[in-house]
Order: sequence, then C-alpha cells, then structure tokens
Amino acid sequence: MPGQNEGADAHHPGVRHEDSPHHRHLTAPARRPAVGSAGTAVGAAVGTVDPVGSVASVGPIDPSGTAGISPADPGALLCPTCSKPLNDGAHRGPAGGADPEDGGTDRPLAALRASESRFRAAFCDAVIGMALIDPEDRIIEVNPAFAALIGRGVGELVRTHLHEIIDPEGMPHRLFPELVHGGRERFRVEKQLKHREGRTVWSKVTVSLIRDGAGRPLYTLALVEDITEQRRLGDRLEYQALHDPLTRLPNRTLFFERLDAACLTATATVAPSDALALDAAVQAADVLQAAEPALPPADGRRVGVCYLDLDGFAAINETLGHHIGDQLLIAVATRLRRGFSGRDAHLVARMGGDEFAVLVTDSRGSEQLTELAARILRELERPFDVAGHRLVVTASVGVVERSVHETTPTDLVKDADATLYWSKADGRARWTLYDPDRGAHQLTRQLLATALRPALERGEFTIEYQPLVGLADGAVHGAEALVRWHHPRYGKLSPDRFIPLAEESGAIVPLGTWVLEESCRQAKRWLTEFPETETFVSVNLAARQIWDSDVVADVARALERTGLPARLLQLEITESALLGPGGRPLQALQALADMGVRIAIDDFGTGYSNLAYLSRLPVHVLKLDGTFIEGFRDPAPAGGGRPERPELGSRRSDADEQIVGAMVQLAHTLGLTVTAEGIESAAQAERLRLTGCDTAQGWYFARPGEAELVAAILREGRTGRGAGR
Repeated sequence: MPGQNEGADAHHPGVRHEDSPHHRHLTAPARRPAVGSAGTAVGAAVGTVDPVGSVASVGPIDPSGTAGISPADPGALLCPTCSKPLNDGAHRGPAGGADPEDGGTDRPLAALRASESRFRAAFCDAVIGMALIDPEDRIIEVNPAFAALIGRGVGELVRTHLHEIIDPEGMPHRLFPELVHGGRERFRVEKQLKHREGRTVWSKVTVSLIRDGAGRPLYTLALVEDITEQRRLGDRLEYQALHDPLTRLPNRTLFFERLDAACLTATATVAPSDALALDAAVQAADVLQAAEPALPPADGRRVGVCYLDLDGFAAINETLGHHIGDQLLIAVATRLRRGFSGRDAHLVARMGGDEFAVLVTDSRGSEQLTELAARILRELERPFDVAGHRLVVTASVGVVERSVHETTPTDLVKDADATLYWSKADGRARWTLYDPDRGAHQLTRQLLATALRPALERGEFTIEYQPLVGLADGAVHGAEALVRWHHPRYGKLSPDRFIPLAEESGAIVPLGTWVLEESCRQAKRWLTEFPETETFVSVNLAARQIWDSDVVADVARALERTGLPARLLQLEITESALLGPGGRPLQALQALADMGVRIAIDDFGTGYSNLAYLSRLPVHVLKLDGTFIEGFRDPAPAGGGRPERPELGSRRSDADEQIVGAMVQLAHTLGLTVTAEGIESAAQAERLRLTGCDTAQGWYFARPGEAELVAAILREGRTGRGAGR
C-alpha cells in the first residue's frame, strides 16, 4: 500500500511513477507546457519553506527534469540538496567515470526527485492551507488543508480567481501590487474567506513572493491559517472589556473611546520601527480608508453629554438589598437603551454604580441636550416593577454641550460630573446646564481646599482681633480672634471663604489648633502689658475639632505653653455643633468649663434654640446672631411712645427688640451674659444697651485688625464709643 507522501505525488501531473517488484521509482517527467498553463506548477519550483512562509533556495526546473541553473554560469546545473554545481567531482558517479548509458545524471536526478518529494510532503500534508498563485491572481495549486478550510475540493480550485475565495473589500491596495511586481517579499493580513456553505472563515494570510533564477517575480505563495475561533474569542473578550457585565450597556471605556473619536481633530501619524510595523500601519490605513466614511471637519462638530445619577439609590440597596438594587439598575438600563440608544447617534453607557451617561456625538446645540435630559427624566418617572416591589426613582442630570474644538474628553466628562452634583445640590430630580461661572467658582473652591494644609505649613495664615466692648462702660473686655488667609494668588481671604472648606476636608483641626495657641499667646502679651484689664480672647471652635481631635488636651496644651490663665480664654461653638447627636460635645465642654475656660454659644437663636439645654450646659455667654440686630438700626422713639399704626419695617423693629429683650432677660436669669454681633451705628448700640445687653462688637466700635489695635485701645482705656457718650 503506498505511503502518504507517495499518494500525494501520485496525484501530481508533474511526476511519473514506475512500478518495480520492491518499490516505486520516481522518474523525471516528460516535457510539459510552460508554467502558467492549467497544469500544476509545483513540479517547476523546488525549495524549502521558511518559518514565515517564504520559499528559500528556489530556482526554475527545466521541463525535462534537470536541476536549477547557476547564476554565475548559466550552463552549470545546481544540486537541489547542496546548491553546488552538478558537474563538480562530488556529484560524479563512481571512480572511473559515469556510466555512459545514463550520461552521469542518475545521481542528480535522484537528488532532484528526493527534494521534490520532500516539498510535496510538506505541501500536501501541511495542516496550514497553502496556495500557489500566478501573476494573474489565479490559483495554480492548493493543498488539501486549504481546500478543506473553505469546503471545496482540490481539483475545483485550480484556475479559480483569488477574489472568488477571498473578499477583495479591505484588501491592502498598495501591498499586494508591490509584492506581485517584486517591490516587497511578503506581507501578512487577516481576511475573510468565503466558505462553500456561505459562512465566513477568518484567516491569517501570509503572502510571499517566489522568484525565478534571475530574481524576477514568478509566483506568489499564500499560507492560510484558520483563526475563526480566535476571532470569536477575541470578539467575546472585546465585548466583555467594553460592556458592563450587569446591564450589558457600553461601559466607561467604550464611552471614552467614542468620545475620543468624536473629539478627534487630527489624523494620528504612525512611525513604525521596522518593516512589519510599516506593513501593519499601511494595511490598517487601507482598511480604514475602505471601510469608514470620512468625518466632517472638526471645527464644525459639536458634542454633548447628559450625565445622570439615580436619586436615593443607596437607600434601596440598604433597605431592600443589593440584589434588588441590581435588578433596578438592569431595568433602568433597559429603559434607557430602548428609549435613547442607537437613535440619532446616541450612546447610552453605564459609567459605574448608579451613574449613566448619554453621549450625543453630533449635537445641534444646548437646546437639543436639555430636551434630551427632560425626556430622560420623564422616562424614569414611571414606576419600576422589580421582584414584587413597585419602585419609584428619580434622577439628577448634568448637561454639557460645546464644540469639539473647545474641549477635551476629560474636561467634558469632568464638567458633566460637576453639573450632575449641582443638580443634586439644587434639589434633585432635575437637569442642570453647565455654567462656566459656577464652574470657575467650584474650581476655585477645590484649589483652595487643596492648598489649605500646605498654606498652614508656609505660614500664610494670620490672626486679626475685633474688640468686645461693654455697652455700659465702653471699655474693651476682650477680643475675638478671626483668622485670615493671605493667599499668594487671591489675596487676603476672609474666614467665610475657606473655613467651610477646611471643615469639609478636615484641615480645620490643625488650623484650629494653630489659631488657638497663637491667640492664647497674644492674650498673654496683653495680660503682661495690661494686667489690670484682664482682657480675654475669644476663639471659635469648630464641631469637627471636637469630633476628630482631643480638644480638651489641645486647650490644656495651649494654655500650658503660653502661660495664659484659663479664665481669660473663651471658646465659641455654634448651637448645631453643641446640640448635635451624641454626648461627646457635652462631655468635652464640661471638662473645659471645669478647667475654668469660658464657653459661649455662637449665633444663638438660629440653630436648635433648645432652651432646655441652657440650664444643663456649662455655658457662660450667649452671642446673638446679627440678624436680630438689623431691626435696631433706627433710634428708639422719644419718650418710648409708639405710632398708632406702625408700618411693616417698624413692626419688624419692634419684634426684634422684644425678642432680644426676652433673650437678654432669660440669659440674665440663668446667670449668663449676652454679646451682640454686627453693631454698625450708635443707634443700634444705644437700643441694645436699653435692652440690658452686656457687650457688643462690630464696625461701629472697631474693625478687625492686628493685635496692636486692641493694645492701643487698652492704652486709651476705652473705645471712645461706649453707650451713653
């Protein structure tokens, strides 16, 4: 029974076999027509296949079956095994000369046939498809692996045009002609082959050039590897990398890819480092040029984003469980996909958590985006039936729309995210259009919050002091410490610009500790210079200082380092911080009061105003909020008379006076003193004095200033603006 290689040769018309009692002999074929006819061409090219698919050491074979021709001597024949001339001594017959009957050619012909047999075995038995193609793109011969790849027979593929098998769309337009005409040796490409059954077979095709003995292009050899399963696996992995596993929506990565493409304003250039990289670059350019339409000019394109977040989604997770929350997200994603994805070039993506985004890559203006945001809100207003629960959710939407020439993908999403949280801050269940001024303010806040701690280390903070004046005698009893920030870019900043940021970021703890110690040190200087006045210093204490630090230890340390008596330190704390949940503030205040520190409730009357606490708290002073003092602008009526029909402003003034008078009496009854803030005129000071208010502060007496301002007033003995003067 013939072997596998012999069977392959048996079907080759360029090889003739003769039977013998022991084995079959390969003999030289008879003369055949020139290569390129309907017959096979494998018998006309001898060589070995290199790892990348090119054929090495190939020379033309004379139709009579002689070996290749030497380039140096066209009359010399080359051995296909060692590439040496056949007429040298090594290739002659036994000593004494060749047999005159065979002309001395048995050994070269045997070597030639052995070489061709090896090539036939490699060609026919290879598991990778192989095809020999003539200059007219017609198949000369294919191996069984190639035929099986596309579901056809070997014989029916001979003389078939290449485009009947390989889809010409997307074919590298420059590479293939260059190879056929000898401009390059090989190239690789991934192409779709047409299977007999109509399905597509993805393959990796390596096309190599075969030259004749003179170096002229002769044939092309295509090596075809089936990568259909690899492509399918790659497609699955790519889908998983670009889509959210829960909702099946595009994820953040795909969203940014589409946004980057929409904002692309210039064609990227490729500088390959080697020939294969150049092949890939040129091939990719050819494919993109053939497959994708050209984008419109970048300067005329606009892009918009609706960035939305579900309101109260965390409460659903906490009360009903995360499995219900996941099903709700799937339902929301389904509704958004059906309502907005795939239409008008919209892309709906899940950005993470309960955040979604709708990308409009060809926006017609901000009105289109705001209308889209309104439709999204209406779509989500309808209840969701999830696992037996009817859930009603709302969403907040941030809207950004602008020219692609004026933005980057990162800035666009950053502004959309910021606008989303503006919507939540404004009341939720609404959309908000990006406002550049508000964005600039938000950016400034962020820059300040980031620079707080380094600014404290660089010594950019200073303290100003505003006198606390007795309304009865006009003398300075104390001073409130007010911190200022000398920012290198924004100048001097008042506390309302950065104290809220410090409380949010936690920087209030080190900043408050520094203010406390510096204020105590300054009060000690006043005590040393004016021992008879015993001027106290009042320092504001933030709620976070109580929660995030050991405020009792901080105060004790500051008093010990500066040598200030505890009775000359007053700590101001707001009602909301004092009367918040838990007992820690009360315990800390009690410990401070036991040390002898004065405790003042700041902005009294604007917080909880829980009067029951006043009898149980270690409080010494009530500081009335400035809103109660606004009604004291007008002077008191002469003789204490009142108009018969007071106007609205007069009625408010009377009400404020009655409220302040009642709070002063209540405080005095409980043994507390009262301080009024925001005094701007002598009329206000006089009317407050008549209510029994003890001390006051404001621009009428003195603006906040350096410590020397308070020292100068103490030297004079009084402000010169005491009540009754």
